[in-house]
Amino acid sequence: MTGQKRVMPERGLWLLVLLLLVAVALVIFWQDSSEESAGHRDLPLIAAPQGGDFGLSREGESFALSDYRGQVVLLYFGYTFCPDVCPTSLALMTNALRRMTPEQLAQVQGVFVSVDPERDTPAQLAEYTGFFHPNIHGVSGTEAQLAEAGALYGAAWQRAESDSAMGYAVDHSSNTYVIDKDGQLVEILAHGASVERILEVVLPLLDEE
Repeated sequence: MTGQKRVMPERGLWLLVLLLLVAVALVIFWQDSSEESAGHRDLPLIAAPQGGDFGLSREGESFALSDYRGQVVLLYFGYTFCPDVCPTSLALMTNALRRMTPEQLAQVQGVFVSVDPERDTPAQLAEYTGFFHPNIHGVSGTEAQLAEAGALYGAAWQRAESDSAMGYAVDHSSNTYVIDKDGQLVEILAHGASVERILEVVLPLLDEE
């Protein structure tokens, strides 16, 4: 009886260790699979950004960058199905906007240009940007209009076929362009620029009350 009592706890302990090892293996496998399927390739700029106005129009919705003359614009090219860099960039932009006073906020507009017009309808863009901040406006256009807009800012993107449920991804450059109230490109923020860096660039461009 004494021997059996010793064996049973030992077997239970080994079973527990085995289950823990299996659990760890499953977690590692899941992380590796997720990273492989959700990965994004950050593309370099295709040319030195010159800046300038552009217009987009799709499904009855129209947009002109010049409509925001008199405001500082934070411009970003991406797409709503983006698994990582777009949400990160918009979250940082949102946190910077939240740090502003109401008077400062009234002078700043975020513009998210989707380079995936096949999936990003006006309704999809409105819902997506609504998760971040009311001062971020989502727009898109025809392939020709997007190419023209992207060329002005050196933005790059290309479709990447995928076996994931999304069907395809879009690799793209991940810069935020700061445009002053006169419509001039004054700064290019690299992906991951901190909230403090965004404010350091934007606040001096605003009028003080």
